Amino acid sequence: MSAMRTAVALAGLSFTALALGGCSGGAVADGSGGASGSSASGGSASGPFTDGTYTARGDYTSPGGPSAVDVRLTLKGDTVTAIKVTPKAENPTAQSYEGRFASGVGAKVIGKKLSELNVTKVSGSSLTSQGFDRAIEAIEKQATK
Repeated sequence: MSAMRTAVALAGLSFTALALGGCSGGAVADGSGGASGSSASGGSASGPFTDGTYTARGDYTSPGGPSAVDVRLTLKGDTVTAIKVTPKAENPTAQSYEGRFASGVGAKVIGKKLSELNVTKVSGSSLTSQGFDRAIEAIEKQATK
């Protein structure tokens, strides 16, 4: 009889774990700190981050004045699987640097763990990385379980 109670108790725990596991999800933020919807699919069983797609804006200052980049990043198993950087500069020189950064950053970050990203310069653009790093910090906060 004791073995049967143990089996029933374990089955109940397994069912509860499965039910609760379906409750996790991530949010996509609009860069202002507020959530604008959920686009995460499931949750990662290991690691500190929830699988999903996240967005954030990273502000920085260039010689041409204030600027920013929008970053859209997809995580799976704490690893970056896709990234899109959208330049926001108004200054033509900054636009050029941000465009080169946006076209080259994927090669530096896709396949890397989110917590290990350290982008300092891409395609000759060193200041854009400051905005990128600020956006990544915001994404890490959004994605933390």
